[in-house]
Amino acid sequence: MNRYHRWYCRSAKWQSRLDQTVLPWVLRDYPLGDKLLEIGPGPGLTTDLLRQRVPAMTCIEIDDRLAAALSERTKGSNVTVEHGDATDMPFAEGTFSSAVALTMLHHVPSAAMQDRLLAEAFRVLQPGGIFLGMDSTPSLRFRLVHLFDTMVVVDPDTFSSRLQAAGFDDVSVREGDGAFRWRARKPA
Repeated sequence: MNRYHRWYCRSAKWQSRLDQTVLPWVLRDYPLGDKLLEIGPGPGLTTDLLRQRVPAMTCIEIDDRLAAALSERTKGSNVTVEHGDATDMPFAEGTFSSAVALTMLHHVPSAAMQDRLLAEAFRVLQPGGIFLGMDSTPSLRFRLVHLFDTMVVVDPDTFSSRLQAAGFDDVSVREGDGAFRWRARKPA
């Protein structure tokens, strides 16, 4: 991420928006179960909010500095941080009751790699596990924030079929103001 983007993703303004708007919109009343996987937590503002909702949580973060900082900050809590690539996760099949990917999918450098991430999320979920997430839709502001940054826009109109191709069923994709959210389930 570029410098501005890193700053904003650590800001009190973004944390407030996550707490008041983003997480209630994405998570709604869906059960997360007892073991949550967060894909791409970045600096961990979402982690701080999500870890209050589950007994155990694992985060996988590709950026070594972000992973190390989050691991240190959450040491002794219910959070485990893994430095790794979400397109090739080091977790056994059926490890997690739920998984979330929040505002990070557009940072995955290609649609093919995004699809690998979706397949990996499917693989590591338990049967009946739920995959929730959201990502931004294009706008001038979104494009400016991502100058000199990885930005592979995800089309909400085709995302449902991409989730189904990864194996998910009970898929729902909904657009909102500048973003879209999804819910998908691994068949029981």
